[in-house]
Amino acid sequence: MRQLPVHLVHKVWGRMEPPPPFANPGDEPLGEIWFDPPPEIANLLVKFIFTDAALSVQVHPDDAQAPQGHRGKNECWYILDAEPGATIAVGLNRDMSVEELRAAALDGSIEQALSHVEVQPGDFFSIPAGTVHAIGAGISLLEVQQNSDITYRLYDYGRPRELHLEDGLRVSHRGPYDAALRSHAEGRSYEELIDGPYFRVATMGGEASVPEGRFAGDVLLLPLAEGVTLKGEALGVGTCTLAKGTAGLVLADGARLALVEDTSV
Repeated sequence: MRQLPVHLVHKVWGRMEPPPPFANPGDEPLGEIWFDPPPEIANLLVKFIFTDAALSVQVHPDDAQAPQGHRGKNECWYILDAEPGATIAVGLNRDMSVEELRAAALDGSIEQALSHVEVQPGDFFSIPAGTVHAIGAGISLLEVQQNSDITYRLYDYGRPRELHLEDGLRVSHRGPYDAALRSHAEGRSYEELIDGPYFRVATMGGEASVPEGRFAGDVLLLPLAEGVTLKGEALGVGTCTLAKGTAGLVLADGARLALVEDTSV
């Protein structure tokens, strides 16, 4: 087993002081902490995201729509913490034509066209490529995604960053979000959040055990509360460890853990 290197990403919408145990050594807001993908799981990128302002309204292409030589970007979010009233936006309130969505992005009414969902710790959202989405302020979450950084911004609240309106319109699903893609897991038992063509993600806690045959190969282990050990070695909150299977994994009372596996290979 080995711990993955950390890559800090500063963002205008990030936090000067991220939640413990994370720290910001720079003088710009910290938005994301990436764990550099190892060769064994090169198709995936796992990161923590912290918001002090809303992210842009954006969309990602799938593998077929991405530029030649690049992956698309399917992703998912597990909410770790949220201020009262904090929301994410997933999908639209109604079906819209390309012309309607273009006009809404240009005049800012896309803010009202989005479907906003108030979130709390334990909420999980699968975000398939093509989903118009935005993470709101006051949220900390764990994101698992295809290892791709192709983002098309449709709208950015007047901030002076590049938009990609026509590319975004080309790949957007211009309708409501499928409620079946949302779930909730407290992390007290073993619960699979997603088992799809790109990644498998589960949470577990307490005395729960991993079912036989699940996460048996290369797996990423991300402790969400203290008390996780692997073969007698403590795994710290905020770290990401690559292991071969889960033999020797022990969770103390109150410990919580996220597990991630590449299912595309």
